[in-house]
Amino acid sequence: MKTLLRYFLINLVSLYLTTKVIPGLTYSGGIKSLFLGAAVFMLINFILVPLLKILFLPLNLLTLGFFSWLINVLALYALTTIVSDFALLPYTFEGITLAGIVIPFMELTPFWVAVAASLMIGLITHFLQWLAH
Repeated sequence: MKTLLRYFLINLVSLYLTTKVIPGLTYSGGIKSLFLGAAVFMLINFILVPLLKILFLPLNLLTLGFFSWLINVLALYALTTIVSDFALLPYTFEGITLAGIVIPFMELTPFWVAVAASLMIGLITHFLQWLAH
């Protein structure tokens, strides 16, 4: 039970932070829909993601693990499909210059928003799991 609560809180924080950083991933309905989204995302990560990893294991081995990002994107898409309060919207990235590195202006489609959001959710989740252990 303690493990489930930990994963729920980690998913809750990662979804909240990602929606604040990436405006293309949004939720409506307030804290109730955020809690529902975290619970559903936790169930998706416990049930659907392991099945997809087994299904796509040969492709994942061929790409040396690079294909696993698509599984995370599919999990995020499943969240937006199951919980109607979550949505992936087109997003205009204004660009940034950081320490001489320039990331230019980009128009992101919902697919690329899902890729960026799943990358951020993965980073936050792994960091919080590292802190919890």
